[in-house]
Amino acid sequence: MNKSPLPAFECCYQGRLLAGVDEVGRGPLVGAVVTAAVILDPEKPIPGLTDSKKLTEKRREALYEQIIERAVAWSLGRCEADEIDRLNIYRATMVAMERAVAGLPTRPEYVLVDGNRCPDWHWPSEPVVKGDSRVEAISAASILAKVTRDREMAVLHEAYPDYGFASHKGYPTPMHLEALGRLGATTHHRRSFRPVQEAIEGVGMFSAGAVDELPYPSDLFENID
Repeated sequence: MNKSPLPAFECCYQGRLLAGVDEVGRGPLVGAVVTAAVILDPEKPIPGLTDSKKLTEKRREALYEQIIERAVAWSLGRCEADEIDRLNIYRATMVAMERAVAGLPTRPEYVLVDGNRCPDWHWPSEPVVKGDSRVEAISAASILAKVTRDREMAVLHEAYPDYGFASHKGYPTPMHLEALGRLGATTHHRRSFRPVQEAIEGVGMFSAGAVDELPYPSDLFENID
C-alpha cells in the first residue's frame, strides 16, 4: 500500500533569509550529534533536495558540494559525547542546533526546524514534522549534517577498525554491540547510553592503540561555531 504524499508546508515567513535546521546522530552510541543550518538562495536552485536518508551516499556527497557552493549561508553545530553524557541527548541536540544557527555568517530572519519542537532561542521559528522531506532548506541541512557525521565515522573507523564504524555509523547494530561486548568502549563512546555502560562494566575501556583525539579533516569544521 502506497503512503499518501506529505501535505505541502506553508510557512508564514515569505522573505529570503529563511534558515532550515536539522540534526544527525541522536541514536548512535558513539561520537557527536551534528546539526546544520542552511539559508538557500532562491536564485540558485539545487534540484533533488530531500531527506538525506532517502539519498544514496554518492548523491548526498554531490548535493553537499552544491549546497556549500550555492547557499547564501550555512553552518554546522555539534555536541560531543561528553556533552551528551552531561546534558542528555535531547538537550545536547537543542544546544547543537542553537550553535549551528548562531554560527551562520548571515543572520536568519526566520528558522524552520525539523521535528516537533524548537530550541528555546531568540530567533522567530517553528518546527516542521518531517521537515527534511517537506522544506528544501531543512533537506539541505540534513544532507550537510549527515555527510559531515558519516565522514567523521569513517575517520573513527581508521582509528578503531574492529568496531565497524564505517558501516554502521555508530548505531547499535548487532555488529557494533558485539564489538562493544568483546573490546569494551572507546573514549568516543557515549557512556550514558546503556549498551556502553554495560560494555564498560563488563569489559572496560578499549586500550590497545586507543586514540583520544582524532585527526578529523579540516573541511568538516569550516563554519562550526
